[in-house]
Amino acid sequence: MKYTEQHEWLDEDNGIVTVGITAHAAEQLGDIVFVELPEVGIEVSKDDEVVVIESVKAASDILAPLDGEIIEVNDPLTDDPGKVNEDPEGEAWFFKIKVEDLSDLDDYMDDAEYKDFIS
Repeated sequence: MKYTEQHEWLDEDNGIVTVGITAHAAEQLGDIVFVELPEVGIEVSKDDEVVVIESVKAASDILAPLDGEIIEVNDPLTDDPGKVNEDPEGEAWFFKIKVEDLSDLDDYMDDAEYKDFIS
């Protein structure tokens, strides 16, 4: 797992990166009431706004952490956005992206670095 400074987690498997938000981010946002996911098949560039989430406290954008193609989205989140609060680092992932350059993952924090970052 890798982590961004925007509290996204990235889990890479065979060139496909699954993206979600960390438990820390979900806790800070409070109860999630809305999730808007990207279209499957779109090409995104690093830092493009890809997901919109709204909570009782704030609205936030989830940015593409890498360049690539969105190949899958977690559709059940649109009907049940509260899953993000229940299992943010598991079943409540947002999208999967086929990455062009996996070496870009090296720019992100590992588990120990992320724990230091949020402490």
